[in-house]
Amino acid sequence: MAMDWAAMERDLIAEIRTGDGSVTSGPFAGRPVLLLTTVGAKSGEPRTTPLVYTVDDGRMVIIASKNGAPTHPAWYLNLVKEPTASVEAGGERFRVQASVVSDTAERRRLYDQHAATHPSFTEYEARAGDRVIPVIVLERLP
Repeated sequence: MAMDWAAMERDLIAEIRTGDGSVTSGPFAGRPVLLLTTVGAKSGEPRTTPLVYTVDDGRMVIIASKNGAPTHPAWYLNLVKEPTASVEAGGERFRVQASVVSDTAERRRLYDQHAATHPSFTEYEARAGDRVIPVIVLERLP
């Protein structure tokens, strides 16, 4: 039976917003998850997506893997068009500036560090084929 991703995302968003920001159930239990709200590149509407993340030198790191699909996720395309977004994590909500990591060595370092915490990202990279999975850093705005 196929997983209902939309229902899982709705449940995850609700759990993060109604609790202390941590995840205690499902496949993301115990993992650091943030809610990224972007502006839809086509619709102009707010779009909220739960994403696992790591932290590097005070910046949040997210990976546009889309589970290794051949195309980029919509939230990534939204950030490319409008790199200012909001994040909910650890019971806080704040604005961030997103930057796609363009330096090849830095992208590799951050991707490997992320995959060490979230091993499924090693599989996603193998599945993605020729697509280079983008690494994005989120820096908190004042």
